[in-house]
Amino acid sequence: MRRRRILREDEQALWTAFARGITPLPRRDAVAVRTPEPVAAPARPVPDSKAKAPGTRDLAFPSVSVRPPAPSQARILSNASMEIGIRRPGIDDTSWRSLVSGKLRPARMLDLHGQNAQTAFHRLHAFLTQARADNVRCVEVITGLGSGHGGGVLRRELPLWLGRSDLRPLILAVVHPHAANQGAVRILLRRSGRP
Repeated sequence: MRRRRILREDEQALWTAFARGITPLPRRDAVAVRTPEPVAAPARPVPDSKAKAPGTRDLAFPSVSVRPPAPSQARILSNASMEIGIRRPGIDDTSWRSLVSGKLRPARMLDLHGQNAQTAFHRLHAFLTQARADNVRCVEVITGLGSGHGGGVLRRELPLWLGRSDLRPLILAVVHPHAANQGAVRILLRRSGRP
């Protein structure tokens, strides 16, 4: 493991002068954080402690207020993904059983094979919006299995797209049409006029 480099006196003085000139922004939810004490320099002759470099101040570090980090975008997106095969509130027993068993046939199908993620997302959005406007109850979206570890991009992204705030209210449930067919999903849409 590499040892940390210790700042020279002129570098430390420059850093201290810079740090003293920083004024934290006022925040209601600020958390006071103490900066670490400077690391002791190796045994070198130390000049008189009262003599300072011109234009520098005392070496004491002030406390700095830091706002807690915002949640990462990845964590927000992962919380918003639509669960496939999980029964959500608002769906009755009969509809759920017929959807899971495959008895509820899709009225429309969308095949996203061979498309890039951006085009596929726009087609999916338009497809679901139009199906809801036409009061279609069940649709099927085919992404394909994809290649590589974890499947294809479309297959991985689909739950995130369905969990977006503009599409999630349209959807009651999402299931795979068959346990062996992970490259397609059947989507049960809410009826028009219902929240």
